[in-house]
Amino acid sequence: MEKTAISIKDLHVSYYGNEALNGVSLSVQPGNVVGIIGPNGAGKSTLIKALLNLIPKDKGDIKVLGKAVKEVRKKIAYVPQRNDIDWDFPITVLDAVLLGTYPNLPIFRRPKKKEKEWALECLQRVGMEEFKKRQIGELSGGQQQRVFLARALAQKAELFFLDEPFVGVDVSSEEMIVKVLKDLCCQGKTVIVVHHDLSKANDYFNQLILLNKELISFGEVNEVIQSEIIERAYKGQFAFMKEMGV
Repeated sequence: MEKTAISIKDLHVSYYGNEALNGVSLSVQPGNVVGIIGPNGAGKSTLIKALLNLIPKDKGDIKVLGKAVKEVRKKIAYVPQRNDIDWDFPITVLDAVLLGTYPNLPIFRRPKKKEKEWALECLQRVGMEEFKKRQIGELSGGQQQRVFLARALAQKAELFFLDEPFVGVDVSSEEMIVKVLKDLCCQGKTVIVVHHDLSKANDYFNQLILLNKELISFGEVNEVIQSEIIERAYKGQFAFMKEMGV
C-alpha cells in the first residue's frame, strides 16, 4: 500500500509567544502538486519550515512518507525563497546543481563524471545548460530560480518543497517551472508550493491548502476556491475576488 506523502496532526507553531499555526491537520497523498495559499502572515512559509523541521513546533505530529523527517531527509528537496539565498557566493551554475547530488553520495566522496552528467541533464530540463559556467549571481531572477529547481531535481527526491518560487521571475521561467512541477507529479512525486496568486491556482495546482494561521480548507482547487471559503481566510481583503470571477 502506497504511503501517505505528508501527514500532519494538530500542528501548533509560535514565534516569541505569538501564534503562527493553530491546530493544523491534513494528509497529502503522493502524486499531487499542492499550493499553500492565504493572506500575508497566514503561516504559509511557517508550515513548510515546520514540516522540514527547520523551525521548532509547539506540539503536533508530522510524518513524511510514514516516518519522521530526519529519517527521510534525503528524499526531500527544498527550494527556499530567493531572498534567503546568498547570491554573492562564488559558485558556478553547474557546481550549484551538483550540490543536489551530495545527499546520495557516500560520505567523503565528491561528485564524479556520472554525477556531472546527471547535473547537466537536470540543467537541460530547466533550459539552463548553456549557462553552466556562469556565476549564479550573474543570472536573472528567473534563471536563478531555474538553477535551484535543477539542484532539487539532481537530488532525485520524492517530495519537493518550494517557497514562493514565482516571485521575481519572468513569464517564460514561470511557465518552465510549472511544466517541470507537473512532470514531477506525473512521475508520482509530491510537490508543495507556497504561492500568493489565487488567479493562477487552477493552472498550477490540483490541490490547495488554504491557511490563515489555522486550516481554512484543503482539497481540490475548485472545492477550495469558493467565495465563502476564500472570504473566511482573507477576512475582507476581498476586492480582487470579483476580478477573478470567484
